[in-house]
Amino acid sequence: MSERDRASVVESAARAGARVADEFFRTDIDVETKDGKTDVVTHADRDAQREVIEAVRESFPEDAIVGEEEDELKEVPERGPVWVIDPIDGTNNYVRDIPVWATSVAAVEDRETVAAANVLPALGDTYVSNEAGVWLNGDPVSVSGEDDPEAFTVSPTVWWAFADRDEYAGICEGVVERFGDMRRFGSAQVSLSMVAAGQLEATVTNVETNPWDTVAGVHMIRQAGGRVTDIEGDEWTPESAGLVASNDTRHEAVLAAARRAIE
Repeated sequence: MSERDRASVVESAARAGARVADEFFRTDIDVETKDGKTDVVTHADRDAQREVIEAVRESFPEDAIVGEEEDELKEVPERGPVWVIDPIDGTNNYVRDIPVWATSVAAVEDRETVAAANVLPALGDTYVSNEAGVWLNGDPVSVSGEDDPEAFTVSPTVWWAFADRDEYAGICEGVVERFGDMRRFGSAQVSLSMVAAGQLEATVTNVETNPWDTVAGVHMIRQAGGRVTDIEGDEWTPESAGLVASNDTRHEAVLAAARRAIE
């Protein structure tokens, strides 16, 4: 099948998973922890991921799957087609009844993303990207054209371990020193989508990220005219240290803010 077919399946699979997750949102759902007190998971995460995988398998039964939950791959292979899935990006929001979370799906071929979708069912928003561009709820979007740092809104993203909270404080200080406003949404895919749609000027972290938290949103930003690098300013890959995404009008200033974490 073609990239166009994959793009169609990306959106339908993300919507399918989002419907499952949304069924359990704001219900009395049991919450488990994984690697820490704020690293939470529910059966909705697992059920939604299975639904996404089932939707993908209907059209691409042999493709590899990278997924946050269960026994799926945890790294993007060097070669071949792969689907990168996060059934609920922002589970901490989800379990607190905060509607800022997304079901994320990306189609990757030989480590190049060809299409992505981030579906936010509780907010009624769907961000989609493919070779032709980026759309929010069916309307074409692009990164912000703002070039005045004092008018920028920047989001620190991906949470820091307790031992590294001084790095988070450093990034926040870097943002406050340079830019007009700051937000934190609790979902990397939501923040990345917002940069792609011009709703934020940038989002930053110095933390090593997971592919399911980033691959879809990074594709959106690049297709929307933005720039995504590591904290040193080199092109971002799923193995990069840190992630700095911007509308590319003042990327060096955003990099400087991110580097405050390690100064």
